[in-house]
Amino acid sequence: MRRILSGTTFKLCVVLFFGVLVYAQQVETVDGVRVVHNGKDGKWGKQARVSLELIKTLGDIDAVDENVAFYMPSDIAFDADGNWYILDSGNHRIQKFSPDGKYLATIGGEGQGPGEFVYPDSMGITANGLIFVSDPNNQRIQILDGDGSEKKTFRLIQNPPGTIHLLPDGKLISGPGRQMTMINMGDDKKKTELPPLMRVFDEEGNVQTTFGRQFDFGDMMLNRVGNSMSSTVDEAGNTYVAFASLNRIEKYALDGTPVWRADRELDYSMDPPKDKGKVDRKGGNVSISMPQFNRCSNGIAVDGKGRVWVVTFTRQIKEEEKVGTMISVSEQSGKRTMNMQTRGNTELQETDMFKLQVFDAEGVLLGDISLNRFVDGIRIHNDRLYMIDRMRGTKIYEYRIVE
Repeated sequence: MRRILSGTTFKLCVVLFFGVLVYAQQVETVDGVRVVHNGKDGKWGKQARVSLELIKTLGDIDAVDENVAFYMPSDIAFDADGNWYILDSGNHRIQKFSPDGKYLATIGGEGQGPGEFVYPDSMGITANGLIFVSDPNNQRIQILDGDGSEKKTFRLIQNPPGTIHLLPDGKLISGPGRQMTMINMGDDKKKTELPPLMRVFDEEGNVQTTFGRQFDFGDMMLNRVGNSMSSTVDEAGNTYVAFASLNRIEKYALDGTPVWRADRELDYSMDPPKDKGKVDRKGGNVSISMPQFNRCSNGIAVDGKGRVWVVTFTRQIKEEEKVGTMISVSEQSGKRTMNMQTRGNTELQETDMFKLQVFDAEGVLLGDISLNRFVDGIRIHNDRLYMIDRMRGTKIYEYRIVE
C-alpha cells in the first residue's frame, strides 16, 4: 500500500510540474481590470492547434500591371458581395477586386478634394456599401459611395484620425494608428496633454465618448511613436488594441469599459530609446527623424471564436533587414504637401522575425504560429486571415484558418 501511494504522489508531482511549465502565467486584478501576465508557452504547448493554408496573394513590388502595383498598402476591407478593397496608401487610392482577385475599379487619387486622399491610414465598409476612409494627412474622415463619390466628410482639425473601425451600432471608432501625420510647424516643441486612446463618433462625426489611456513618455515625438498601435473590433463591438512599442494588449467593451489587459514574456527590452528623434526645418521644408523604439507587435485581429491574433516580434530587426519611410513636409503659400519614400532593403521578403501569437477570449496565451515573411498588419474575415506586407513585397496574403 505504501508503494502505491508513493508512486501516485510521484506521478502527480510530475503532472503539476509539467503544467507549470506549459501554462505559466499570472492573473491579477488592477483597478478592477483583469491583468494577465503570460509566460513564453501557451496552453497549446509546443504544437499549435490551428494552422494557416495559403490561398492566394495579390500585388507585388515588381508587378507590371499598375492595378496591382501597390505602394505601401495599409488596409483591406470587404463588401457584402465579398469583393476586396485594398487601401493602396502610397498611391493614394483604393483598388477594388472580385473575390477571385479580378481587378474591378479604382477609387480616389492624390489630393485634398472630395474623394481624394494623402496617404490614407485605414478604412471600413458598411453592409450597404458605404466606404469610410481615415485621411489623417487631410485631417478628416471621408464617407464615400461605392463609386467613390463623396457622401459626407468629418473634419478633425485639432486631432486627426488614425486607424478607424465601424461598430455594429453604426458608430465609428478611431485610435492613434501607426502612421506619422502632418504636424503643425513648431508643435514638436509643445508639451500637450495626451488625448484618450480611442474616440467614438456618431453618424454626424460628433465625438460621443472616449476611452483608453496613452502612455506619457514626457516628449511629444516619443509619445507619437511610442503609442502607435494596431486595433480591431469584433462583431459585438469590443475593441482590441496591441501597442507596437509597449508590451500591452487590451480589450475594451462596447461602452469603453476595460475588460482585460495582457502582456507576454519577450526576449528583448521594451525600454524607451534615449534618442528622441528630431525635426529639421529649412525655410518652408520640414524633415522628420523619428525615435527608434524596439517593437513587439505589428498587428492584431480577432476571429469568430473570440480568439485574439497578434503579430509578435521574435527578435528585433537586423541592420540588413531595415526598411523605413522618409517623410518630408513642405509648406508654400499656405499650402502643405507631404511625401513618403521607402528606404532600405525592399528586396528581402523572407524573415524569421515574426510569429503569430493566439490568445483566448480572456487574454490567456494559447500558442504561437511561426512565420517566414514580413508582416505589417493582419485582418480576419470569416475563416480567412489576411497578412499585409506594406513595405517590401507590397502585397496581400490570403490564408485559410485550418482548425
